[in-house]
Amino acid sequence: MSAVREFGRTLTQPLGAPAASVQTFIEVPFDLEGKKFIPDGLIRVSRGQRTWTALVEVKTGTNELRREQLENYLDIAREHGFDALITISNEIPALPGQHPTTVDRRKVRKVALHHWSWTQVLCEAVMQKEHRGVADPDQAWVLGELIRYLEHPRSGAMAFEDMGTSWVPLRESIQAGTLRATDKAAPEVALRFDALVRFACLQLGRRLGTEVTPALTRKEVAEPQLRVAKQVAQLVGEGRLTAGIQIPGTAGTLQITADLRAGRIGCHVDLDGPREGRATTRVNWLVRQLKDAPETLRLEAFALHARGAGASELLRAVKADPSVLVADPAREIRGFRVAHSVPAGTKRGTGRNSFIDSVLGAVTGFYEDVVQNLKPWAAAPPRIRPDETFTPPIDVPSALVSTAPSSQDGPEVTAPKVPVDATAQD
Repeated sequence: MSAVREFGRTLTQPLGAPAASVQTFIEVPFDLEGKKFIPDGLIRVSRGQRTWTALVEVKTGTNELRREQLENYLDIAREHGFDALITISNEIPALPGQHPTTVDRRKVRKVALHHWSWTQVLCEAVMQKEHRGVADPDQAWVLGELIRYLEHPRSGAMAFEDMGTSWVPLRESIQAGTLRATDKAAPEVALRFDALVRFACLQLGRRLGTEVTPALTRKEVAEPQLRVAKQVAQLVGEGRLTAGIQIPGTAGTLQITADLRAGRIGCHVDLDGPREGRATTRVNWLVRQLKDAPETLRLEAFALHARGAGASELLRAVKADPSVLVADPAREIRGFRVAHSVPAGTKRGTGRNSFIDSVLGAVTGFYEDVVQNLKPWAAAPPRIRPDETFTPPIDVPSALVSTAPSSQDGPEVTAPKVPVDATAQD
């Protein structure tokens, strides 16, 4: 962070640090109530009269952050007037900005508590080097070596690899129809699933070079317990977990559905249809964008002011006959849904037949085959009408012509002749 200026700023500025050079220190000793404490690091950023300082605590492998240790470091930071405590571990919070360890709220009134997962640190490093760029070649090499180290299996910086001990009991309860909202396994798996979606966002953003985030409402971000309650209700009532991924520049939100009863992982995206043209013309607009997509995709058309599900058919059938998506020619098609599903793994870990890998594979595959190829409809811009000026007949003197150029000029239209009734009286 101190050697690569752009990387240091990328990590510290969102936390409130000024845009300046980053100073870093390791194992700085502190005394608190007669006891000696040595945090893993300290970060200081100074610009003019302002100085921003943060303590750092790091865990690798399967080691988890401990509440007592963090609260001691928060007390040290408050005593010395530091701004924040940053933790780094393989724990991935379910929601962006949330901390994986619960601490006494009174201790974070004057000192901010932030968390980076190793996956997030690696993602930021790759995005900075490969997409945003590093001005100095030597600094770019240093950042590349950090990436190489973090990607090594023995570095201790692990990916999301476990759905937790509650995964198997919950799956069995859903299959048996005995899951209750009060079961401890339901909220634990719901949080794990949201953490998996967060990991999928980081993984996809790393490849795309842009920030990919979970699609959450403002209320869910402000009150995470509402999100957990919603997921638990879906698990108990329908045996499903759902989430959305927001990707900048795409035609719609990538929605994920894990149906644990059916054993399927589904992905879909909704997009608005064209606002002009016949119904089949609008269907063909979508089909042209899916020319290289798998023919097992399911397409659904939504009619204006219609209730319930719309006409639905596989892509191969729609290619052969676009009218199969037109349930009622008298109704205007307002939008479409493109969906695909794959078998869901059952194992709690990673590898063959694992739930984690099936979700990650479904998300990446659907984005690559479908979402990145879809473009929102845009009306054609109006075209300027050719400027046609009035040209008088050659044999008429210009002084006798009283007609000036007008926007209504054009070919003369002869009025239809009215037949005269010879028997009519004047």
